[in-house]
Amino acid sequence: MSNTNQQNMITQGTTLVGDIFSEGDFRIEGNIKGNIKTSGKIVVGKTGVINGSLEGENADFEGGFSGKLKLSGMLTLRSSAYIEGEVEIAKLSVEPGATFNATCSMKGGVKELNNSEEKDTSEKKEKSA
Repeated sequence: MSNTNQQNMITQGTTLVGDIFSEGDFRIEGNIKGNIKTSGKIVVGKTGVINGSLEGENADFEGGFSGKLKLSGMLTLRSSAYIEGEVEIAKLSVEPGATFNATCSMKGGVKELNNSEEKDTSEKKEKSA
């Protein structure tokens, strides 16, 4: 049995070069150069910077990111966040002041919306026929 309530932390003044795989949550105040894959939530504080790739469920950024970001859930950008690169997410929340220079694709809810629109259109056609 794993305890996913514990939070991993990379503190300010720490630089980690390499790949990280984790089931728990992460708080990053230092510098990561590499790839992170986690089923937990990632929080990048104001002094935190990630250069590489990040794959997970949810992420909350106050700091910087450069690379490829892929989330199955929500990306939250606080006013001090700086994001650049390639982003694939389900939901996005951006506070005024955040910098978001990325190519972004949203997965998940988009297909459901398109399918329901098609149904509505086909139902209207059937009713008017």
